[in-house]
Amino acid sequence: MVQTALQQMSIAQPRLTPEQVKALEHATGLAGARLALALLPQARQLSLAPVSNFAVGAIAMADSGYWYLGANLEFAGLALHYSVHAEQSAIGHAALHNEQHIQAVVVSASPCGHCRQFMQELNQPVTITLPEAEHALGELLPYAFGPADLGIDGGMLSPEPGTLHHASDDTLLKAALQQANLSYAPYSHNRAGVALQLADGRIITGRYLENAAFNPGLGPMQLALSQLQLQGGRPEHITRAVLVESAAGISQYPGAAQLLAASSAVTLEHVS
Repeated sequence: MVQTALQQMSIAQPRLTPEQVKALEHATGLAGARLALALLPQARQLSLAPVSNFAVGAIAMADSGYWYLGANLEFAGLALHYSVHAEQSAIGHAALHNEQHIQAVVVSASPCGHCRQFMQELNQPVTITLPEAEHALGELLPYAFGPADLGIDGGMLSPEPGTLHHASDDTLLKAALQQANLSYAPYSHNRAGVALQLADGRIITGRYLENAAFNPGLGPMQLALSQLQLQGGRPEHITRAVLVESAAGISQYPGAAQLLAASSAVTLEHVS
């Protein structure tokens, strides 16, 4: 039913507008979380999981009324920590559209501890909707450690804007710079953004989303390649790639360069 409605409305993008959500509710008779659960197979189809062969789909439902699809992404031949989880994919998708609040994350499988910690960085009440039940994030992650424990008032979706500057008219570099200034790195201060140029002229971007527990953070190249996957692109479509980051005690470049090299013949340009 949902697949037919999507085809009839010519909805192919992994981001649903409030108007599209309402139209789907009218066409299917499903509303809110019930509709989102019915859309999870569409999200799972966006998965690329050559290591686990386990597809996971997620939808981040923003207060704005927009819904953001996400799916897990794995990289054959690389360590598993490079993987992008479906919840990270959906929330990162929302972050790239500058959403300020996620009211619910609908996911096809119970979130792992990694994803629960990642969602804790939102620093706001979030409902986790599963096919069999609905939970507050606090129920799934009791005694949580997050930004508030380190004196951070905001969260992943409300970073302080950066002030990085580069005197260049290079469109791709400026896109990466913009993402670096919008990135969230309150602990390391390693603001970082990635921009990928595709053969068809599109620019795909990603930004660094840090975590109080450090390891569950999402790197800018991981988010950019996740977006590439969600938007129907492939690594072989990349013609140029740029990483812009602030000088700090850590660097995104080694990991981002390794990740790109495993996916594309393009060399990563680095501006620090």
